[in-house]
Amino acid sequence: MQKLYAQTALLPSGWASDVALDIDANGTIAALQANASPNGRERLHGPMVPAMPNLHSHSFQRAFAGLAEVASHTPDSFWTWRDQMYRLVGQLTPEDVETIAAKLFIETMKGGFGAIAEFHYLHHAIGGQTYADPAELSRRIICAAHTTGIGLTLLPVFYAHSDFGGLAPNAGQARFIHDPDAFLKLLQKLESQKSGFNLGLAFHSLRAATPEEMRVILKHQPTSGPVHIHVAEQPREVEACLAWSGKRPVELLLGTFDVDRNWCLIHATHMVDAERGALAKSGAVAGLCPATEANLGDGIFPAVAYQAVGGRYGIGTDSHIATGVAEELKTLEYGQRLRDLGRNRMAGAGGASTGRTLFDAALSGGAQALGHHASGIAVGNPADFVVLNGADPFIATAKGDQILDRWIFARGDAVVRDVMVQGKWCIQARRHAQDERIDRAFLQVLRRVAA
Repeated sequence: MQKLYAQTALLPSGWASDVALDIDANGTIAALQANASPNGRERLHGPMVPAMPNLHSHSFQRAFAGLAEVASHTPDSFWTWRDQMYRLVGQLTPEDVETIAAKLFIETMKGGFGAIAEFHYLHHAIGGQTYADPAELSRRIICAAHTTGIGLTLLPVFYAHSDFGGLAPNAGQARFIHDPDAFLKLLQKLESQKSGFNLGLAFHSLRAATPEEMRVILKHQPTSGPVHIHVAEQPREVEACLAWSGKRPVELLLGTFDVDRNWCLIHATHMVDAERGALAKSGAVAGLCPATEANLGDGIFPAVAYQAVGGRYGIGTDSHIATGVAEELKTLEYGQRLRDLGRNRMAGAGGASTGRTLFDAALSGGAQALGHHASGIAVGNPADFVVLNGADPFIATAKGDQILDRWIFARGDAVVRDVMVQGKWCIQARRHAQDERIDRAFLQVLRRVAA
C-alpha cells in the first residue's frame, strides 16, 4: 500500500488541504482523507490535480510537427498539409511507429495527461500490403503504452474512401484502407487479446466511410467501447457533404445514427445552431484539439455557444504540434477571446475561474470519451494524478483555482513535475525512466524521415 500526502489537492468536492491518500496494489485509491497528518507518508512536491485524459491522438504525426511551416506556391490549408503528411506515412516502419508513439506518450504525460485515445488509422505496410499479423501496428501502439505507462484507449479506425459517396482512396491513403469484414476481424482479434488497455473503434470521417459500411460495423462490432469520428473539421468538407447528401456533416451523422454518450465527435468545428443544440442533447462529447485546429487553420469551435446549451467537450492533441494540457486549454479560451473581442469567455458565471471551468469540463468530457466510468481523485478511482511544482514561485503563491489559472495561462508544461498513472510513478521530477533510450531511438527516426 502506497501512502501519500499532499498539502493541497483538487478533489471532486473542490480544493482540500492536508490530503492523505492510500493506493492499493492494483493502482486504485483505497482511502482518502483531508485535514490529515503527513506522518509516515510520502510527501508530494506540490499541489495534486487529476491527470487529464487526452481524447484524440495520431501519435505518428508527432514526427511531422514543424515540417509543414514553409509556404507553398498555392494557398496553404489543411489539404496541402495532408498531402505532406502522406509523404511521412510512406516512410514509417513498425519500429518507427512504436518509437514515435513512446516518445509522444512520454511528452504528453509531461504535459499533464494520464491517458490517451489513439485514433489509429495507420494499419498496413508501406505500399498498402497487409502485414502477416493484421494487428502489427496496433500492437506497436499497445507496446508503446505499456513501455511508458500511459493509460491507453485504442481506437482502430475504419477508413475506406477518399470522399463522400464511396470514392476510391488515393495512393497516399493505401496504408489506411480496410473493407468492413477485414476491419471487424481486426477488432475481434484485438478484443480477444485485450490486456492493459481499453478498446473502442473509430470511423475516420463521413468522407472515408459510407453510412452503409458504418451500419455493418456498428451492428457486428465485438467491443462495447467508445465510438469516435472526425466531423465538420473544414468548410470544404461541409460543402462537399451538402452537395452529396443535402445535409451538413453533423446533421447527417445525428440523423443517421443513434449518437449517444458513447460517441465522441472530433472537431465538429463548423456547425449551425441547430446542430450545436442537437449534439449537446445527444450527450456525446465534442473532441476539441485547439492547437492542431489553429495550426491547420481549421477555424474556431463555437465553444461559448456550445457550453451555453449544455454541450460536453474534452481536449486532445491530435497532430501533436503541442503536447500539453495547458496549451490546449489556453488555445481554446484564446480562440474565443479573439473572435468575441472579450476576456474570460469560457468562465461562465461571474466570479468563476476560467482555468477551473475549462479543466473540470475537459476532465469529465475526456473521461467519458475514453470510456472511463469515473474521473478525479476519489476512492475507488485509479490513482491518476499530476503533481505541480510547488517550488515554482507562481504555483507556490497561488491558492485554490489560481493554481489552475497560473498553470494554464502563465506557466504551461514547465510546472508539471510528477505524474502517476494507475498507481505507478511515470514521471518524476520531469523525467521518465526510459527517456534516454527512447530519445536516442526517436532521434534516429527523425534523422531518416527528415532527410
